[in-house]
Amino acid sequence: MSTILLIIFLIVTLALIGVILVQRSEGGGLGIGSSQGMGSLMGGRGTANLLTRTTAILGTIFFVLALTLALLHRGSSVSSSILDVPAPPVSTPAPAIPAAPTVPTN
Repeated sequence: MSTILLIIFLIVTLALIGVILVQRSEGGGLGIGSSQGMGSLMGGRGTANLLTRTTAILGTIFFVLALTLALLHRGSSVSSSILDVPAPPVSTPAPAIPAAPTVPTN
């Protein structure tokens, strides 16, 4: 269940990012290159209203999914800290035994 919600959450997030990036800062919406927006398909106002509504709907779905996922996982994880776990014992390597000097034979 949570995996499906997480996948939907990611899709909604990507869609929200895309819709926000398409909007113009002046509120023209899809006004790339012209002041009329998409021209014959929609007027500048209609495009802005469509993108504003889409942003509001996707934002609402985003928050609802985020809260749902948070409530599903609120008590399922074990909280542990690095400070609570005892440190593993440090093993020191044994000192190396020096090799016996070799005496040349003549």
